[in-house]
Amino acid sequence: MKKRRKTTGRRQGMQGLTLCISTTMVLVLLGLMVLSMLTARGLSHWVKENLTVTAMLTDTIATEDTQRLMDVLTHRPYTKSVDYISKEQALKEQTETMGTDPTEFLDENPFVPTLELHLNADYANRDSLRWIGKELKRNVWVTDVAYQENLMDDVNRNLRKISLILLGLAVLMTFISFSLINNSVRLSVYSRRFTIHTMKLVGASWGFIRRPFLRQFIGIGLVAALLACGVLAALVYAVHNYEPNMTALITTREMAITGIAVFLFGILITAFCSYVSVNRFLRMTAGELYKI
Repeated sequence: MKKRRKTTGRRQGMQGLTLCISTTMVLVLLGLMVLSMLTARGLSHWVKENLTVTAMLTDTIATEDTQRLMDVLTHRPYTKSVDYISKEQALKEQTETMGTDPTEFLDENPFVPTLELHLNADYANRDSLRWIGKELKRNVWVTDVAYQENLMDDVNRNLRKISLILLGLAVLMTFISFSLINNSVRLSVYSRRFTIHTMKLVGASWGFIRRPFLRQFIGIGLVAALLACGVLAALVYAVHNYEPNMTALITTREMAITGIAVFLFGILITAFCSYVSVNRFLRMTAGELYKI
C-alpha cells in the first residue's frame, strides 16, 4: 500500500512537472506574440517620428529670426523636435558623404540653411503633411518645404499590414495554446477520474471536489508564468546586447504589459481548463468512466 501510494505520488508529480513545462513553453510563445504586437506599435511610432519635414530658409535670415521661428515651431502640436542645419553644417555633411567639396567647383556654398521637423506620430499622414507644408510656406523666411509623401504612405500601409498579420497570428496562437494546455490538463485529471468518482460517492459536493484541482492547476499556471517571464526577460536581454537600439522599442512598459498578460493567460487558461475537465468527469457514471 505504501509503495503504491509512493508510485502514485511520483506519477502525479511527473504529470505536474510535464504540465508545467508544456504550459511554460506555450506561455513563452504567447508572450512573444504579445511583445511583438506591442513592439510593432512602438516601431510604428518610431518610424513615423523619424520621418522629417524639411523647411528651407532664405540666406538672409538672421540668427534671432531663426531662433524665433524655431521657438514658434517647437510649440506647434504637430512638432516633436526641431533641428537647425546651417549652410556650413550642410556643406560639411555633404562633403563627408560625397567625398568632394562642392565649393571647389563653385564660387560659393550652394546649400541653404534648413529646419528639420520631426513630427508627432499622429500627424505623420498625407492630409496632415499637406496643411503643415502650407502653414510653413506662409512664413516669410521659408522658401520651400520638402517631405517624402509617398514614403509616408508606404510606411502607413506596411504598418497596417503588419498589424493585421500579427493580430491574426495572436488569435491563432491563443487557440493553439488553449488546445495544448487543455489537453495536458485533461490528461492529468483523467488519471484521477476514479478518485473524483469515489469522492462523489461519499457525498462530496462538486465544488469541494473541484477546489483542490483548481488550486493545483492555478499554482502550476503561476509557476509556468513565472518561468515564461524569466525566459522572455533573458531573450530581451540578449536582444538588447545584440542590438542596443532596440531599447527604444522594447521599454519597461512593454515588458510590464507582456508580463501581466503572461500571468493572466497562465491563471485563466489553467483555471478554465481544469474547471471544464473536472466537470466532464463529474458528470460521468461509473460505467462511462470504465469505457473511456
